[in-house]
Amino acid sequence: MSDNVLIVLIGGGSSIGVGVLGLLVLRMLRGRSIRLKLFVVAMFTVLAMVAGVLAAAQKMFLSQHDFGVALVVCIAAGVVALAMAIPLARSVTADSRALRNAMRALGDEGQDFEFSSRGAGRHAAPGNSTADRANPVSLATAELDGLSRELATTASRLAESRERERALERSRRELVAWVSHDLRTPLAGLRAMAEALEDGVATDPMRYHTQIRMSVDRLAGMVDDLFEMSRIHAGALRLTLERVPLTDLVDEAVIGADPLARACGVALEADVRTPLAVRVDPRELSRALTNLVANAIRHTPSAGEVRVEATERDGHAVLAVVDACGGIPDEDLDRVFEVAWRGTAARTPEPLAGAGLGLAIVRGIVEAHAGEVDVRNVVGGCRFEVRLPVPVG
Repeated sequence: MSDNVLIVLIGGGSSIGVGVLGLLVLRMLRGRSIRLKLFVVAMFTVLAMVAGVLAAAQKMFLSQHDFGVALVVCIAAGVVALAMAIPLARSVTADSRALRNAMRALGDEGQDFEFSSRGAGRHAAPGNSTADRANPVSLATAELDGLSRELATTASRLAESRERERALERSRRELVAWVSHDLRTPLAGLRAMAEALEDGVATDPMRYHTQIRMSVDRLAGMVDDLFEMSRIHAGALRLTLERVPLTDLVDEAVIGADPLARACGVALEADVRTPLAVRVDPRELSRALTNLVANAIRHTPSAGEVRVEATERDGHAVLAVVDACGGIPDEDLDRVFEVAWRGTAARTPEPLAGAGLGLAIVRGIVEAHAGEVDVRNVVGGCRFEVRLPVPVG
């Protein structure tokens, strides 16, 4: 056997023996601090190297002086290696602690988390934006750094989800308040008129009957809107898609809203500039367009004009309703399609108003068709636009 092979066997065997001992120690330390484990790994790595070098050196060197020099060099290298392992272990421990605190903070509603420049976690100051809270600094290792960024992204999404949930809860509470009031008013009128008819004190019974029918129709409309809104929120809106020309949708909405326009003294016009057809549920989309037209008529003063347009733009079919309401305050434009929004803080509804669900239903129906709806102010009024994808082929 050559000397080189003998040195490899002696040095390698010594190193392997120390390495196996190190693995046994790590197994005994299961569940202990990562700092301690990193220190043990570094220590046994150094010991394995020292054991291999010294075992081989003892066979190589004849001089005790040379052996002593090798021993001193190995010890010095081991001390330096351990000294370098200590700050790394501390850094990884601090980073893992910061990640643990961040994960704990994710479960606390109202608690947002960010990473300090030293890698330790701290609660974000009130008023910080979501982007500021979700901007961690680089940590000690690429793996922990990637985990921190994923955690920050999760925290940002969770914060946005909580905000949407709060907004939805506010809308629900507001809806309950509006509907409770709106139901109480016609019910009180129905009861008063029924008692007057029952007692025989009604001077004009036919007028009372007409008012009762109108109140019942209004209540039926409110219940229908509530049912439609509940289906949209529950994801139970089922569409039966058909290919329908935009002309048919506009004509149906204009004809259906014409009696309301005449009663309000509003001119209602149709302007169809394309023969394009879209693949939609005609019943649901007609309801959405009718809601937009009825909303425009109710908010347009007498002698005003409401125009229903159908065009094609940027690969989308566009249905637009333009009114003469005078415009919506800029701060309210983003709230127009919220549940129970009426553009006024007053609790007394207009005679022709519903439960404040019309525009919210419009948005739900349009989004169910993979479309978009928005509103912007134009000269003298507002322009509501529904954009629908154009079918291929």
